[in-house]
Amino acid sequence: MSMFDERAWEERYRSRSGVWSGSPNPQLVAEAAELTPGTALDVGAGEGADAHWLAERGWRVTAVDFSTTALQRAAARAEALGADVTHRLNWVHADLTAEPVEGRFDLVTAHFMHLPEPQRGDLYARLASAVAPGGSLLIVGHHPSDLQTTVPRPPVPELFFTAEELAGSLEPDEWDIVAAEARARTATDPDGREVTIHDAVLHARRRP
Repeated sequence: MSMFDERAWEERYRSRSGVWSGSPNPQLVAEAAELTPGTALDVGAGEGADAHWLAERGWRVTAVDFSTTALQRAAARAEALGADVTHRLNWVHADLTAEPVEGRFDLVTAHFMHLPEPQRGDLYARLASAVAPGGSLLIVGHHPSDLQTTVPRPPVPELFFTAEELAGSLEPDEWDIVAAEARARTATDPDGREVTIHDAVLHARRRP
């Protein structure tokens, strides 16, 4: 069973009542808080915290994941946010590493989707093509330097990337780079120690 396989993630979600914190990813909050709400595509939505946060701020969100259990959990948790929020959420079961992205969006966001090449490059190219003119692409991942810390990461260096690498894959005539950097934050390792880790953050805006 592969760590990139739908069955593996289904088993992971089914084995516990909650996998993630329930809070939106901090880089999404940092980069999207000032954007004008429109349509958003949340790829790898998991238990829905990012999609919930966006919908609460007026975005119409298509939240995609290949785990049915995760999507059911995300939809159930959204009910507590009220009808005003839930009507802006569309939960979609799909594997965008193997299926085309339908539609164009004002924001396309994907967090911590660590795939081997060529799957990663193919996926991110499809996500970039789904950004509408004037819209934003936000991709966040674990920075390769995290492999040198005591915070658990898969010991597979080729799964990691820098924001600068992703920025270099975009057509310079079509995109403005808002941010492409390694952004530090604090995490706790298995021994309870505070450790500085880094997120690779790419925020690019497609020119109108």
